[in-house]
Amino acid sequence: MIPREILKKIRQIEIRTNRIVTEMLAGQYHSVFKGQGMNFDEVREYQPGDEVRSIDWNVTARMNHPFVKKFVEERELTLMLVVDVSGSGRFGSQAQSKRELAAEIASVLAFSAIRNNDKAGLVLFSDEVEKFIPPRKGRKHVLRLIREVLFFEPRRRGTDLPGALDFANRMLAHKAIMVLVSDFLSTSAATPTASEKRGFQTAIKQANRRHDLVAVQVADRFELELPDLGRLVLEDAESGEVVEINSGNDATRNAFALRQWKSQEELARMFRSANVDAIQLRTDEPYGAALGRFFETRERRRLRG
Repeated sequence: MIPREILKKIRQIEIRTNRIVTEMLAGQYHSVFKGQGMNFDEVREYQPGDEVRSIDWNVTARMNHPFVKKFVEERELTLMLVVDVSGSGRFGSQAQSKRELAAEIASVLAFSAIRNNDKAGLVLFSDEVEKFIPPRKGRKHVLRLIREVLFFEPRRRGTDLPGALDFANRMLAHKAIMVLVSDFLSTSAATPTASEKRGFQTAIKQANRRHDLVAVQVADRFELELPDLGRLVLEDAESGEVVEINSGNDATRNAFALRQWKSQEELARMFRSANVDAIQLRTDEPYGAALGRFFETRERRRLRG
């Protein structure tokens, strides 16, 4: 039996995200994420403007006037949500934690998928794969995915992004939409090792070659800039390391902001190099409009390509 407060939280997210899907993203998911190819539908008489290449010459010869083959997009897709549940996801300086934001993003995308008759699945990972839910259709299935993203208790606190992507690749027999939702803190740290960079770069390139990979970074304002709160004792949610800093010092805050800016630039460069579309969504900002703009930009670029 699922506790009432958990059901209430899931229902609140369903209501909020369904409104966003309906009002902002209703047609964008369909147009942005294309099917796997074209299936033959029927033969019909040639009409002015039809492609000459689509003429069915066998039928044309039999009927003594031109007929064309009509194809329809093979629409059914699989959406695989690959969601980071490491320790840093619990942080949130606003009313919402990064984990809660991740659950809402997963909900928006999963509900968009099932409205288009697509399947949705889930991989939860820390520094190991914690849970895998195979892709299925239906509202009940999506509600289960939301519940797992929100309330799953991981065994470990670290982050292994390449391992999660490798696992998702092995679980998907055919090309899919793969959405990687993470704060990317382990990757965008100020001084990642060269091997960490190479491992992450290789993993996203391989995933994007096999699938349609989209990266969603969930971030909190105070991970990007320090608040002026005087002396603080901070513990790293993943490593357990404890540091003391004076956030009332302008030089300290400026140095922190510069380090985080460089980290974000490095992360963006890695995504661009791998040709992976990426978006940052923050716990202190509405995400619906930002996600809609991201989809619009992605569709325009796809149409130009």
